[in-house]
Amino acid sequence: MERMRGDEPVLEIAGLSKTYGGRAGVRAVQDVSLTVGAGEVYGFLGANGAGKSTTIRMLLGLITPSSGAIRLFGRDLRHGQPLGKVGSLVDGGAFYPFLSGRRNLEVLAKTQGSDRGRIEPLLAQVGLERDARRKVKGYSTGMRQRLGVAAALLNDPDLVILDEPANGLDAAGIQEMRALIRSLAEERGKTVFLSSHLLNEVQQLCDRVAIIDRGVLIRESTVDELLQEEATLRIVATPLETARAVLSADWPCEIAGTALRVTAAQADAPEILRRLVAARIEVFSLAPQRRTLEEAFLAITQTETGDA
Repeated sequence: MERMRGDEPVLEIAGLSKTYGGRAGVRAVQDVSLTVGAGEVYGFLGANGAGKSTTIRMLLGLITPSSGAIRLFGRDLRHGQPLGKVGSLVDGGAFYPFLSGRRNLEVLAKTQGSDRGRIEPLLAQVGLERDARRKVKGYSTGMRQRLGVAAALLNDPDLVILDEPANGLDAAGIQEMRALIRSLAEERGKTVFLSSHLLNEVQQLCDRVAIIDRGVLIRESTVDELLQEEATLRIVATPLETARAVLSADWPCEIAGTALRVTAAQADAPEILRRLVAARIEVFSLAPQRRTLEEAFLAITQTETGDA
């Protein structure tokens, strides 16, 4: 989904690396470079231990990079305080367990000089208005996530960084979180940088995604481009074995249930149909199939690690 974006990048990362334990230590992040535009919802994807959280912590100034540069709103993170325009949710947020959700936000607002008038609308926005008086120690994981998102938005940031924002939410909560994140970009013009293991949600939310594996950025593209990289045609025909024999010399084919799945570009469909008809194969339907983001993610990471 394309949204209006400004020309000047909100976030720029160049050659970002982090090594623990000196030169001979573990390289958690290696030479990562990416750019996020204003008003964009950008997905940062990777398996557990891929380097997502380490990268996010460097963006927030919580970890010092071993090398590389981070620019927020055109300013180098090392030479200023551009984090005042940034809101974040990392590890569910840190709250006082014996204070209520509302009181936690009040304390945070006072600490960072935010407008306390934003608290009630935010509690309603994240679905915590009924539980705002409850102590946080009694909150579920999903409720803590909601409170964490409210805290991230308290200072009305231009850039929102969310690490697994749907963690602990049920299906309805995930839908609500999706709608909230979408509204931040589409209605309020905010930029959202998020990591998530829920790839179906990322597919519906994000304009662009980056895939990191073993600390290395291995792919960056729009969601549409990523899903169209490996086109598939689903063909219902009879006999299927003969259809596979006719096409397999030029296109990878496999029988999937009652249909033939052919890895081919949509532009190849007319030629494929001609060959099937010429072989006296009865074709009942031929339709392009779009792969899911999960399928694309697995194909890319397995190829890069040599597992495919």
